[in-house]
Amino acid sequence: MDSHRRAVVNRLKTARGHINGILAIVEDDAYCPDVMKQLSAVQGLLEGASRIMLRRHLETCVAKAMQEGRIAEIVDELMETLKFDKQVFRTPSEAVSDALLSPEHTPVESADTEGQATR
Repeated sequence: MDSHRRAVVNRLKTARGHINGILAIVEDDAYCPDVMKQLSAVQGLLEGASRIMLRRHLETCVAKAMQEGRIAEIVDELMETLKFDKQVFRTPSEAVSDALLSPEHTPVESADTEGQATR
C-alpha cells in the first residue's frame, strides 16, 4: 500500500475509533458541547482523508488525463467531485460564519456606558 493510501486508511481508522467513542458518550447522555467537539474532530479527520485522496488524484489520474489531451473530461470530473467539498464551494456568508464560530475567534470587549467591560 502506498503512503497516500496508508495515510487515508489511518485517518479513517482513527475516525472510526472516535465515532465509537462518540456513540458511547451520547448513549451516556454527555454534555452536548463535548459531543460536538468530538464530532468536529471526526469531521477534520474525514476532510484530511479527502484532501489526501484529491491530491493523489491530481498527481496521478489528472496529470495522465492532461497528457493524453482529455482536458474537458477531467475538468468535468473534477467539478463533479469538488461540488461535495464544502471548502471549495462555500458562500462568502458561510466563510464569515465559519470564522466567527471558530475556536480562535473571541468576542472583542467594549466598555458599557458606566465604564464596565462587557462582551
